[in-house]
Amino acid sequence: MDKVRIGAGAGYAGDRWEPALELVERGDIDFLAFECLAERTIARETQAMLQNPERGYNPLLVDRIRGVLKASVERGVRIVSNMGAANPRAAAKQVLKVAEEEGVPGIGVAVLLGDDVREVLEAMPGLTLIETGEPLESILPRMASANAYLGADGIKQALDTGAEVVMTGRVADSSLFVGPLLHSFGWSYDDYGLLAQATLAGHLLECAGQVTGGYFADPGRKDVADLARLGFPFADITSDGQVTVSKAEGSGGRVDRMTCTEQLLYELHDPTAYITPDCVLDITDVDFDEVGPDRVRARGARANPRTPTYKVSVGYPDGFFGEGQISYGGPNAVARARLAGEVVRERLKLRGFLYDEMRIELIGMESLHGPADGRTEPYEVRLRIVGRTDNRRAAEAVGLETETLLTNGPAGGAGDFRQVKEIYAVQSVLLERRFVDMRVEMVEAA
Repeated sequence: MDKVRIGAGAGYAGDRWEPALELVERGDIDFLAFECLAERTIARETQAMLQNPERGYNPLLVDRIRGVLKASVERGVRIVSNMGAANPRAAAKQVLKVAEEEGVPGIGVAVLLGDDVREVLEAMPGLTLIETGEPLESILPRMASANAYLGADGIKQALDTGAEVVMTGRVADSSLFVGPLLHSFGWSYDDYGLLAQATLAGHLLECAGQVTGGYFADPGRKDVADLARLGFPFADITSDGQVTVSKAEGSGGRVDRMTCTEQLLYELHDPTAYITPDCVLDITDVDFDEVGPDRVRARGARANPRTPTYKVSVGYPDGFFGEGQISYGGPNAVARARLAGEVVRERLKLRGFLYDEMRIELIGMESLHGPADGRTEPYEVRLRIVGRTDNRRAAEAVGLETETLLTNGPAGGAGDFRQVKEIYAVQSVLLERRFVDMRVEMVEAA
């Protein structure tokens, strides 16, 4: 095989799935990768699994797989996804159930395991938290999840089984795309020139519609055609490491030097050392050539050897957010909204509730950029009050006191809203690779 075409079927947990089906039916792809996992997502799904051992995977997995599986099997498109989240085995069983219902029984589903390292970390309280410098011991009693970012080598092993679907837990986003290339081309896992280009391709594709103009769009400045029918990207990668990014012909969006450059810089801290489990990517010499309509060639990636450790995300409950919102309109709306915020603050104080942090802001004026002094006053405004606390009752009080503004003033409040959310915080440690038991299993239908 001289060329592999990999499509991006999703860029986050709740993404659309019609563009993924479009890639399967019209994109002539070989692999379809669904990237659907974030740090807090896996903490949440771990909690779900602990409550029910048959849960813990992406809540949209069944709908998403049902949308593309039959067409993928018919066209020989293999699926790779981290929708397994905290429970890849349970996710795989759901895939097999959908396959039976859709009339494509007998497919192979492999799972990549080993990213869950909670038991390992329990015996290593002295590990250092990257974000704070504190010992892991400081959050260990509250630890809900601990997942190592596995790499492309595990995905290759899973594809080597011949499985039509590979379901993983926590892997690096770009590794979902690198793994199929290791499998297809038989590349050495130590050939860092090829790994660099493969990781570059994965980084460009991992957020799906972002590189085809989605997050890029800004009307009148950076126009994107037919945004409602935004097509998701694919990349053609050759056996010698050439990478070309494009999208299905006739789909909405755009792929050009500008969209690719913006996505290249997404989430990068040090452009000379973007650390993944597969390599340490250097993008400082990366450039893009527009080789046709909506076709961009990416070149110039370099890489250094992978680190001797895996990054591990540790999720833990860290209190609650209590939120209340209410709208004010007409003359003097801003003054009434500000008074309302102070009333709620004083009410909570009178009731004896304490908060680690409280924000009172006017959405549309200062929720993103701070105090709105000197800006033009709007004719309508929405007040948002949020309090962070370890006390659930105090969190509930924020919304309840906001609601009481409806009759207790100031005048004209309407459209109240309240909610309480449990906070899942995430910190990170580095764990030597030798402590991670990465393995592949085939899952049978229930």
